[in-house]
Amino acid sequence: MYNGVINVYKEKGYTSFDVVAKLRGILQQKKIGHTGTLDPDAEGVLVVCLGKATKLCDILTDKDKRYDAVLKLGMTTDTEDSSGKVLSQSEVTVSEQEVSKAVLSFVGEYDQIPPMYSAIKVDGKKLYELARAGIEIERQPRRVVIHDIEIKEINLPYVHFSVSCGKGTYIRSLCRDIGDKLGCGGIMDSLVRSSVNSDKTGVSFFLEDSIKLDDIESFTKEGKIEGYILTIDKMFPNMEKTIVTDEGDRLLKNGNVLKVKDFCKNGDYVIPKETEGKEYLVYDREGSFTAIYEYKKSVEGFKAIKMFL
Repeated sequence: MYNGVINVYKEKGYTSFDVVAKLRGILQQKKIGHTGTLDPDAEGVLVVCLGKATKLCDILTDKDKRYDAVLKLGMTTDTEDSSGKVLSQSEVTVSEQEVSKAVLSFVGEYDQIPPMYSAIKVDGKKLYELARAGIEIERQPRRVVIHDIEIKEINLPYVHFSVSCGKGTYIRSLCRDIGDKLGCGGIMDSLVRSSVNSDKTGVSFFLEDSIKLDDIESFTKEGKIEGYILTIDKMFPNMEKTIVTDEGDRLLKNGNVLKVKDFCKNGDYVIPKETEGKEYLVYDREGSFTAIYEYKKSVEGFKAIKMFL
């Protein structure tokens, strides 16, 4: 079984679930999960966790992303992108300066109403299921953050821009909101996720390093796929490593609280410090990465945050 994180290039026409399903067949293992849904018509970076690394999914979902998007003004659809049913069309009479001002006005935090065609659940049902049944319900706005927007080109009715945003932001809805602000409507014409950044782990994933499913299949058959999988401990390059003693090994394998005496200094491995909240990568006696621990004064020792047995 493969354990680690792989940077997949999701192609158009695939859902994020499709990618996971195909990877299960290619890699011959069931324990696989992705860390951030991309629409079927969107493409780009899809970070996928394999085996024990699926325990990182919650950490990696809470991350910043960058997209290259194309906004088409003068139109609205039920899906807020080019794949949906056209609801309205209007002439685009705004100037490039007005467009630029409207686009850049969304930098910062704002309350965004999520699209009906989304996987958000309301009363146990996904919004897209309701939408497909012809039911539209009122959605509560959610606070999202737009870190920055760089306008690449304005060729009306099209606007090409790059946007960096936080968790839970819908670029389709951003395009809708820009169109609404300009009074002519707008949809997302295309979308590419160009990078995923995680402050928690200190690792970034870029479009140029992502690999397509066909290549993953070829590399797997050739026995080369492990070279494209980032091991779990490599996801935390800024975290110090520590190794346990023989007695500490027994406690570690059971997820017990560890004391300073349960660690030993050996090469790159340090003796952890009793600093509240400081986290460490903990390796077993054989040098295999096993868990992330942090010091907690309340237990007078180091407590397991995540175990990767």
